[in-house]
Amino acid sequence: MKTGVNGVALGVFIFFFLAVTVIGFMASRWRKAENEESLDEWGLGGRSFGTWVTWFLLGGDLYTAYTFVAVPALIYAAGAAGFFAVPYTILVYPLIFTFLPRLWSVSHKHGYVTTSDFVRGRFGSKGLSLAVAVTGILATMPYIALQLVGIQAVLDVMGVGGESSNWFVKDLPLLIAFAVLAAYTYSSGLRAPALIAFVKDGLIYLVIIVAIIYIPIKLGGFDDIFAAAGEKFAKLNPATGKPIGALAPGEAGQWGYATLALGSALALFMYPHSITATLSSRSRNVIRRNTTILPLYSLMLGLLALLGFMAIAAGVSVKNPQLAIPQLFENMFPDWFAGVAFAAIGIGALVPAAIMSIAAANLFTRNIYRDFIRPDATPAHEAKVSKLVSLLVKVGALAFVLTMDKTVAINFQLLGGIWILQTMPALVGGLFTRWFHRWALLAGWAAGMLYGTFAAFGVASPTQKHFGGSSKEIPGFGEIGYIGLTAFVLNAVVVVVLTFVLKALKAPEGVDETSPADYTADAGDKGVQIDLPPATARAFTAAAPPHLPYAASGRVSSIAGRA
Repeated sequence: MKTGVNGVALGVFIFFFLAVTVIGFMASRWRKAENEESLDEWGLGGRSFGTWVTWFLLGGDLYTAYTFVAVPALIYAAGAAGFFAVPYTILVYPLIFTFLPRLWSVSHKHGYVTTSDFVRGRFGSKGLSLAVAVTGILATMPYIALQLVGIQAVLDVMGVGGESSNWFVKDLPLLIAFAVLAAYTYSSGLRAPALIAFVKDGLIYLVIIVAIIYIPIKLGGFDDIFAAAGEKFAKLNPATGKPIGALAPGEAGQWGYATLALGSALALFMYPHSITATLSSRSRNVIRRNTTILPLYSLMLGLLALLGFMAIAAGVSVKNPQLAIPQLFENMFPDWFAGVAFAAIGIGALVPAAIMSIAAANLFTRNIYRDFIRPDATPAHEAKVSKLVSLLVKVGALAFVLTMDKTVAINFQLLGGIWILQTMPALVGGLFTRWFHRWALLAGWAAGMLYGTFAAFGVASPTQKHFGGSSKEIPGFGEIGYIGLTAFVLNAVVVVVLTFVLKALKAPEGVDETSPADYTADAGDKGVQIDLPPATARAFTAAAPPHLPYAASGRVSSIAGRA
């Protein structure tokens, strides 16, 4: 293991970091709109991205530094249980093919920016919309924190700051990375991560292809790699008296593996950042095409996961498993290519962190600030508030990383997955039927949130007494399963039962502002253009409520000034 600062790797890392910083600030000039002061422009890139931009943006959004570091780290520590991430990314794409185009269409038709916008419009309930918004923000915060953890892991392995006893010097590189990220996100909005995603994904594919060929050659082939991993996992854990892991999940772990994979697949596109990247595309066909080509990332993820076994075979020994893959790269690669690999992880953190902060800020602005604090907020005011909130979100994530143990950050992200899954009945159910009652959906959400939180609170791990994992015995089954999926089933049962009860009692159901045709509308379905004198058109655009369609933010109908 190398000691001290790896100057060559650090130099390469800084080069790529500076390059993407320049790209991030230049992105504000890319596809520049006449009216930039709206959430459609700042938060959704003008809803103008085509197939390939959307593909890179979604890939950069979903396959993060956390993926790059934590998935092989889990395999390094526990074995094949970490491969749950591979089947869940295979399961997710047929699922989203059925509902994402419908969400895009209705959002395009009504100018929805967030999932909470849709829920409010579909069920006529600000309370349900608020619940979805708060859940999204809570689930996103630890996810952003994990991206910063990924950057910190790379900096530690390169020997930057990690050995200093002064907290400011130790964390200064991370603070600089955070400041740059905050600055270009504030300046360029979603366009910045969209452009940087091209660099990020290109580097990740390059590093994985090289690693999957070069490292096994140096280690004697995959036979030796799997033999070394099998030998490690066969050793007994002194605390439990059981093997520390397995090359394949045993019978006792199959329920946990399957439910975690299924629950994660259901939850992935409930996250606000996934929806933000989706709604930035310019047509529903872009979404449909992306669901067919995004599985290429699943192939990449399967290869990436094998790095955990390679780290074992290479003799990597670290107390924090999250450092295993960065350490593997430093030990096995020439310094200059280790710098490329570290840059891939670092940039792999910047892209999703930017999208996540934008998504969380949009939820606060549209569904908390405008709905409950400033109903008459103009599009320009909305954009200003969202920019400021995106900074606050990043500050919160940074404080989380700097003040809490990294294991805690991972476990809170797992808790976020449990939470975000509870928004699925309102979102996906609402895309296909209006049968569910709004109060039943709110009660189901509350039941799922409470059960999931308290169940996770009772899970202990060797490093912490509470929130030590996301799996627990399924009530009535006696098998260990994913808490999020159990909470989701409870949520769905409450929704169905209470809907029957509330409909029988004729409880008010709220106004649905959507129509069946809205769910299949495409980019060309712009509604009726109204020609007005220029001064009247400008006044109408400035005064119209933000959720109504108007041309200035790329929404459905257009207000055209005539000479």
